[in-house]
Amino acid sequence: MIFNLDTTRGINNMNILLMLISCVVAFVIPFELFLFSYAVLGPLHYLTEISWLHKSNYYTKGKYDFLWLLLFGILTTISSIFPSIMESITVAIVSILPGLENWDIGSNVIFIGFVLSLIFVLIKTNYVRFLAVFILVIISVLFQENNFYALFFTVFLPTLIHVFVFTFIFLLYGAMKSKSSSGYLSAIVMIACALACFFVMPSYSGHQITEYVRDSYRDFAAVNYHIINLFHLEDLNHAGADIFGVIYNSPTGVVVMRFIAFAYTYHYLNWFSKTSVIKWHNVPKMRLLLVLLLWIASIAFYAYNYKLGLKVLFLLSFMHVYLEFPLNFHSFIGMGRVIRGWFEKPHMEAK
Repeated sequence: MIFNLDTTRGINNMNILLMLISCVVAFVIPFELFLFSYAVLGPLHYLTEISWLHKSNYYTKGKYDFLWLLLFGILTTISSIFPSIMESITVAIVSILPGLENWDIGSNVIFIGFVLSLIFVLIKTNYVRFLAVFILVIISVLFQENNFYALFFTVFLPTLIHVFVFTFIFLLYGAMKSKSSSGYLSAIVMIACALACFFVMPSYSGHQITEYVRDSYRDFAAVNYHIINLFHLEDLNHAGADIFGVIYNSPTGVVVMRFIAFAYTYHYLNWFSKTSVIKWHNVPKMRLLLVLLLWIASIAFYAYNYKLGLKVLFLLSFMHVYLEFPLNFHSFIGMGRVIRGWFEKPHMEAK
Protein backbone atom coordinates (compact mmCIF):
# COMPACT_ATOMS: atom_id res chain seq x y z
CA MET A 1 0.00 0.00 0.00
CA ILE A 2 1.11 3.56 -0.70
CA PHE A 3 1.04 4.52 3.01
CA ASN A 4 2.32 1.26 4.53
CA LEU A 5 4.26 2.53 7.54
CA ASP A 6 6.23 -0.70 7.77
CA THR A 7 8.12 0.21 4.58
CA THR A 8 10.52 3.05 3.82
CA ARG A 9 8.50 4.11 0.81
CA GLY A 10 5.26 4.10 2.77
CA ILE A 11 6.77 6.27 5.52
CA ASN A 12 8.15 8.71 2.96
CA ASN A 13 4.78 8.89 1.20
CA MET A 14 3.07 9.51 4.54
CA ASN A 15 5.56 12.28 5.30
CA ILE A 16 4.83 13.96 1.98
CA LEU A 17 1.12 13.85 2.77
CA LEU A 18 1.74 15.27 6.27
CA MET A 19 3.84 18.08 4.79
CA LEU A 20 1.10 19.02 2.37
CA ILE A 21 -1.59 18.94 5.06
CA SER A 22 0.57 21.02 7.44
CA CYS A 23 1.28 23.53 4.68
CA VAL A 24 -2.37 23.87 3.58
CA VAL A 25 -3.63 24.36 7.15
CA ALA A 26 -0.80 26.84 7.80
CA PHE A 27 -2.13 28.90 4.89
CA VAL A 28 -5.61 29.00 6.39
CA ILE A 29 -5.02 29.41 10.13
CA PRO A 30 -1.28 29.94 10.73
CA PHE A 31 -1.39 31.35 14.26
CA GLU A 32 -4.03 28.91 15.46
CA LEU A 33 -2.24 25.93 13.92
CA PHE A 34 1.02 26.84 15.64
CA LEU A 35 -0.61 27.28 19.04
CA PHE A 36 -2.46 23.97 18.70
CA SER A 37 0.61 22.05 17.52
CA TYR A 38 2.86 23.53 20.18
CA ALA A 39 0.41 22.78 23.01
CA VAL A 40 -0.92 19.37 21.91
CA LEU A 41 1.68 17.71 19.67
CA GLY A 42 4.73 19.37 21.23
CA PRO A 43 4.64 17.90 24.76
CA LEU A 44 3.98 14.37 23.47
CA HIS A 45 6.94 14.76 21.12
CA TYR A 46 9.22 16.00 23.92
CA LEU A 47 8.27 13.19 26.27
CA THR A 48 8.45 10.34 23.78
CA GLU A 49 11.68 11.55 22.18
CA ILE A 50 13.47 11.99 25.52
CA SER A 51 12.32 8.49 26.51
CA TRP A 52 13.61 7.10 23.19
CA LEU A 53 16.91 8.99 23.41
CA HIS A 54 17.44 7.61 26.92
CA LYS A 55 17.40 4.06 25.51
CA SER A 56 20.24 5.05 23.15
CA ASN A 57 22.24 6.89 25.84
CA TYR A 58 21.45 10.13 24.00
CA TYR A 59 23.95 9.17 21.26
CA THR A 60 26.94 10.27 23.35
CA LYS A 61 30.07 8.35 24.39
CA GLY A 62 29.77 9.01 28.11
CA LYS A 63 27.13 7.42 30.33
CA TYR A 64 26.35 10.64 32.18
CA ASP A 65 26.89 13.22 29.42
CA PHE A 66 23.17 13.94 29.37
CA LEU A 67 23.43 15.43 32.87
CA TRP A 68 25.46 18.33 31.42
CA LEU A 69 22.74 18.93 28.86
CA LEU A 70 20.06 18.77 31.55
CA LEU A 71 22.02 21.33 33.57
CA PHE A 72 22.15 23.65 30.55
CA GLY A 73 18.40 23.21 30.09
CA ILE A 74 17.80 24.16 33.72
CA LEU A 75 20.05 27.24 33.42
CA THR A 76 18.25 28.33 30.25
CA THR A 77 14.89 27.88 31.96
CA ILE A 78 15.93 29.88 35.03
CA SER A 79 17.37 32.60 32.80
CA SER A 80 14.08 32.91 30.89
CA ILE A 81 11.48 32.32 33.59
CA PHE A 82 13.26 33.47 36.77
CA PRO A 83 15.71 36.24 35.78
CA SER A 84 16.19 37.43 39.38
CA ILE A 85 17.39 33.97 40.42
CA MET A 86 19.71 33.87 37.42
CA GLU A 87 21.14 37.22 38.44
CA SER A 88 22.10 35.71 41.80
CA ILE A 89 23.68 32.72 40.06
CA THR A 90 25.62 35.07 37.79
CA VAL A 91 26.95 36.96 40.82
CA ALA A 92 28.11 33.65 42.32
CA ILE A 93 29.83 32.67 39.06
CA VAL A 94 31.59 36.04 38.85
CA SER A 95 32.87 35.66 42.41
CA ILE A 96 34.56 32.42 41.33
CA LEU A 97 35.54 33.49 37.82
CA PRO A 98 36.22 37.24 37.72
CA GLY A 99 35.90 38.81 34.30
CA LEU A 100 32.51 37.31 33.49
CA GLU A 101 30.50 40.26 34.81
CA ASN A 102 28.78 40.82 31.46
CA TRP A 103 28.57 37.16 30.51
CA ASP A 104 25.10 36.51 29.09
CA ILE A 105 24.00 33.09 30.29
CA GLY A 106 21.08 32.99 27.84
CA SER A 107 22.98 32.79 24.57
CA ASN A 108 26.30 31.48 25.91
CA VAL A 109 24.88 28.42 27.64
CA ILE A 110 23.10 27.38 24.42
CA PHE A 111 26.32 27.90 22.47
CA ILE A 112 28.34 25.82 24.94
CA GLY A 113 25.69 23.09 25.10
CA PHE A 114 25.51 22.89 21.31
CA VAL A 115 29.27 22.62 20.68
CA LEU A 116 29.82 20.42 23.73
CA SER A 117 27.28 17.96 22.27
CA LEU A 118 29.62 17.43 19.31
CA ILE A 119 32.47 16.76 21.73
CA PHE A 120 30.27 14.26 23.60
CA VAL A 121 29.69 12.47 20.29
CA LEU A 122 33.36 12.35 19.26
CA ILE A 123 35.48 12.30 22.43
CA LYS A 124 35.26 10.20 25.60
CA THR A 125 38.33 11.46 27.48
CA ASN A 126 37.13 13.55 30.44
CA TYR A 127 40.07 15.94 30.73
CA VAL A 128 39.65 16.87 27.05
CA ARG A 129 35.99 17.61 27.73
CA PHE A 130 36.73 19.87 30.69
CA LEU A 131 39.38 21.64 28.65
CA ALA A 132 36.78 22.08 25.90
CA VAL A 133 34.34 23.70 28.36
CA PHE A 134 37.06 26.14 29.44
CA ILE A 135 37.86 27.01 25.81
CA LEU A 136 34.16 27.39 24.93
CA VAL A 137 33.65 29.82 27.82
CA ILE A 138 36.54 31.94 26.50
CA ILE A 139 35.10 31.85 22.97
CA SER A 140 31.69 32.85 24.29
CA VAL A 141 33.22 35.87 26.07
CA LEU A 142 34.87 36.95 22.82
CA PHE A 143 31.71 36.63 20.74
CA GLN A 144 28.94 37.61 23.12
CA GLU A 145 28.92 41.23 21.94
CA ASN A 146 28.28 40.04 18.38
CA ASN A 147 24.60 40.55 17.58
CA PHE A 148 24.40 37.67 15.11
CA TYR A 149 25.97 35.29 17.65
CA ALA A 150 23.34 36.17 20.26
CA LEU A 151 20.53 36.04 17.69
CA PHE A 152 21.61 32.68 16.30
CA PHE A 153 21.92 30.86 19.61
CA THR A 154 19.14 32.56 21.55
CA VAL A 155 16.44 32.88 18.89
CA PHE A 156 17.02 30.69 15.85
CA LEU A 157 18.89 27.55 16.97
CA PRO A 158 16.36 26.35 19.57
CA THR A 159 13.40 27.25 17.35
CA LEU A 160 13.42 27.24 13.54
CA ILE A 161 16.82 25.62 13.05
CA HIS A 162 15.77 22.87 15.43
CA VAL A 163 12.35 22.23 13.90
CA PHE A 164 13.06 22.94 10.22
CA VAL A 165 16.77 22.63 9.37
CA PHE A 166 17.49 19.60 11.55
CA THR A 167 14.27 17.89 10.45
CA PHE A 168 15.29 18.44 6.83
CA ILE A 169 18.73 16.99 7.61
CA PHE A 170 17.11 13.89 9.12
CA LEU A 171 15.00 13.46 5.98
CA LEU A 172 17.93 13.96 3.64
CA TYR A 173 20.23 11.68 5.63
CA GLY A 174 17.58 8.95 5.63
CA ALA A 175 17.20 9.26 1.86
CA MET A 176 20.96 9.19 1.30
CA LYS A 177 21.46 6.19 3.58
CA SER A 178 18.63 4.14 2.09
CA LYS A 179 19.15 5.42 -1.47
CA SER A 180 15.42 6.04 -1.57
CA SER A 181 13.92 8.08 -4.41
CA SER A 182 10.79 8.65 -2.31
CA GLY A 183 13.05 9.93 0.48
CA TYR A 184 14.68 12.46 -1.83
CA LEU A 185 11.22 13.45 -3.06
CA SER A 186 10.05 14.07 0.51
CA ALA A 187 13.04 16.36 1.09
CA ILE A 188 12.21 18.29 -2.09
CA VAL A 189 8.55 18.59 -1.10
CA MET A 190 9.57 19.94 2.32
CA ILE A 191 11.60 22.73 0.71
CA ALA A 192 8.78 23.39 -1.79
CA CYS A 193 6.25 23.76 1.03
CA ALA A 194 8.54 26.18 2.87
CA LEU A 195 8.97 28.30 -0.26
CA ALA A 196 5.23 28.19 -0.95
CA CYS A 197 4.60 29.78 2.45
CA PHE A 198 6.45 32.88 1.23
CA PHE A 199 5.70 32.99 -2.50
CA VAL A 200 2.13 31.70 -2.91
CA MET A 201 -0.33 34.56 -2.34
CA PRO A 202 2.35 36.72 -0.67
CA SER A 203 0.11 39.80 -0.60
CA TYR A 204 -2.70 38.11 1.34
CA SER A 205 -3.41 39.72 4.72
CA GLY A 206 -7.04 38.86 5.30
CA HIS A 207 -6.48 36.46 8.18
CA GLN A 208 -8.11 37.76 11.36
CA ILE A 209 -7.14 36.43 14.77
CA THR A 210 -8.91 36.66 18.11
CA GLU A 211 -7.56 38.51 21.11
CA TYR A 212 -6.95 35.16 22.81
CA VAL A 213 -4.76 33.98 19.93
CA ARG A 214 -2.93 37.30 19.81
CA ASP A 215 -2.25 37.26 23.55
CA SER A 216 -1.26 33.56 23.61
CA TYR A 217 1.21 34.02 20.76
CA ARG A 218 2.86 37.15 22.16
CA ASP A 219 5.68 35.23 23.88
CA PHE A 220 6.66 33.69 20.52
CA ALA A 221 6.49 36.94 18.55
CA ALA A 222 10.22 37.61 18.93
CA VAL A 223 10.92 34.84 16.40
CA ASN A 224 8.66 36.53 13.83
CA TYR A 225 10.20 39.91 14.57
CA HIS A 226 13.76 38.71 14.07
CA ILE A 227 12.93 36.87 10.83
CA ILE A 228 11.28 39.98 9.43
CA ASN A 229 14.10 42.21 10.64
CA LEU A 230 17.02 39.94 9.68
CA PHE A 231 15.85 39.49 6.09
CA HIS A 232 14.60 43.09 5.77
CA LEU A 233 11.09 41.92 4.88
CA GLU A 234 9.69 45.06 6.48
CA ASP A 235 11.13 48.09 8.21
CA LEU A 236 10.38 47.55 11.90
CA ASN A 237 12.89 50.05 13.24
CA HIS A 238 11.56 53.38 12.02
CA ALA A 239 9.85 55.60 14.53
CA GLY A 240 6.21 54.79 15.06
CA ALA A 241 6.41 51.31 13.53
CA ASP A 242 3.49 49.15 14.64
CA ILE A 243 5.56 46.01 15.25
CA PHE A 244 2.71 43.80 16.45
CA GLY A 245 0.49 45.13 13.69
CA VAL A 246 3.07 43.93 11.16
CA ILE A 247 3.48 40.55 12.87
CA TYR A 248 -0.23 39.80 13.21
CA ASN A 249 -1.97 41.61 10.37
CA SER A 250 0.36 42.48 7.49
CA PRO A 251 1.06 40.30 4.41
CA THR A 252 4.67 40.00 5.64
CA GLY A 253 3.53 38.82 9.04
CA VAL A 254 1.16 36.28 7.53
CA VAL A 255 3.75 34.65 5.23
CA VAL A 256 6.29 34.43 8.06
CA MET A 257 3.68 32.86 10.33
CA ARG A 258 2.73 30.35 7.65
CA PHE A 259 6.31 29.13 7.55
CA ILE A 260 6.66 28.94 11.34
CA ALA A 261 3.37 27.05 11.69
CA PHE A 262 4.28 24.64 8.89
CA ALA A 263 7.79 24.02 10.28
CA TYR A 264 6.63 23.27 13.81
CA THR A 265 3.60 21.19 12.86
CA TYR A 266 5.49 19.02 10.40
CA HIS A 267 8.42 18.65 12.81
CA TYR A 268 6.08 17.00 15.32
CA LEU A 269 4.17 14.94 12.76
CA ASN A 270 7.42 13.69 11.22
CA TRP A 271 8.39 12.18 14.55
CA PHE A 272 5.09 10.34 14.99
CA SER A 273 5.03 9.11 11.39
CA LYS A 274 8.18 7.06 12.07
CA THR A 275 6.86 5.22 15.12
CA SER A 276 7.10 1.81 13.38
CA VAL A 277 10.80 2.44 12.62
CA ILE A 278 11.93 4.36 15.70
CA LYS A 279 9.68 2.31 18.02
CA TRP A 280 9.59 4.98 20.71
CA HIS A 281 6.50 3.26 22.08
CA ASN A 282 8.42 0.05 22.89
CA VAL A 283 9.16 1.00 26.48
CA PRO A 284 8.02 -0.42 29.84
CA LYS A 285 4.28 0.00 30.31
CA MET A 286 4.70 2.12 33.43
CA ARG A 287 6.95 4.58 31.56
CA LEU A 288 4.48 4.79 28.69
CA LEU A 289 1.65 5.36 31.17
CA LEU A 290 3.69 8.12 32.85
CA VAL A 291 4.32 9.74 29.45
CA LEU A 292 0.61 9.71 28.66
CA LEU A 293 -0.32 11.14 32.08
CA LEU A 294 2.25 13.93 31.77
CA TRP A 295 1.01 14.67 28.25
CA ILE A 296 -2.60 14.98 29.44
CA ALA A 297 -1.46 17.22 32.30
CA SER A 298 0.48 19.39 29.83
CA ILE A 299 -2.58 19.87 27.63
CA ALA A 300 -4.60 20.72 30.74
CA PHE A 301 -2.14 23.49 31.68
CA TYR A 302 -2.33 24.98 28.17
CA ALA A 303 -6.12 24.72 28.12
CA TYR A 304 -6.41 26.45 31.48
CA ASN A 305 -4.01 29.25 30.60
CA TYR A 306 -1.72 29.15 27.57
CA LYS A 307 0.94 31.36 29.12
CA LEU A 308 0.96 29.22 32.25
CA GLY A 309 1.44 26.16 30.06
CA LEU A 310 4.44 27.81 28.41
CA LYS A 311 6.11 28.46 31.74
CA VAL A 312 5.37 25.02 33.17
CA LEU A 313 6.55 23.22 30.01
CA PHE A 314 9.50 25.50 29.24
CA LEU A 315 12.07 23.22 30.90
CA LEU A 316 10.73 20.14 29.12
CA SER A 317 10.79 21.87 25.73
CA PHE A 318 14.38 23.07 26.17
CA MET A 319 15.50 19.75 27.64
CA HIS A 320 14.43 18.01 24.45
CA VAL A 321 16.27 20.60 22.33
CA TYR A 322 19.52 20.12 24.27
CA LEU A 323 19.23 16.34 24.47
CA GLU A 324 18.68 16.13 20.72
CA PHE A 325 21.88 18.03 19.84
CA PRO A 326 24.09 14.89 19.85
CA LEU A 327 21.63 13.16 17.52
CA ASN A 328 21.74 16.18 15.22
CA PHE A 329 25.51 15.88 14.99
CA HIS A 330 25.22 12.14 14.36
CA SER A 331 23.08 12.96 11.33
CA PHE A 332 25.63 15.46 9.99
CA ILE A 333 28.46 12.98 10.55
CA GLY A 334 26.44 10.22 8.90
CA MET A 335 25.78 12.41 5.86
CA GLY A 336 29.50 13.12 5.63
CA ARG A 337 30.27 9.42 5.63
CA VAL A 338 27.71 8.74 2.90
CA ILE A 339 29.12 11.56 0.74
CA ARG A 340 32.66 10.31 1.33
CA GLY A 341 31.53 6.87 0.23
CA TRP A 342 30.27 8.32 -3.05
CA PHE A 343 33.77 9.53 -3.87
CA GLU A 344 35.62 6.52 -2.51
CA LYS A 345 33.56 3.91 -4.36
CA PRO A 346 34.49 5.04 -7.92
CA HIS A 347 38.11 5.30 -6.76
CA MET A 348 38.06 1.73 -5.45
CA GLU A 349 36.36 0.46 -8.64
CA ALA A 350 39.04 2.18 -10.74
CA LYS A 351 41.70 0.17 -8.91
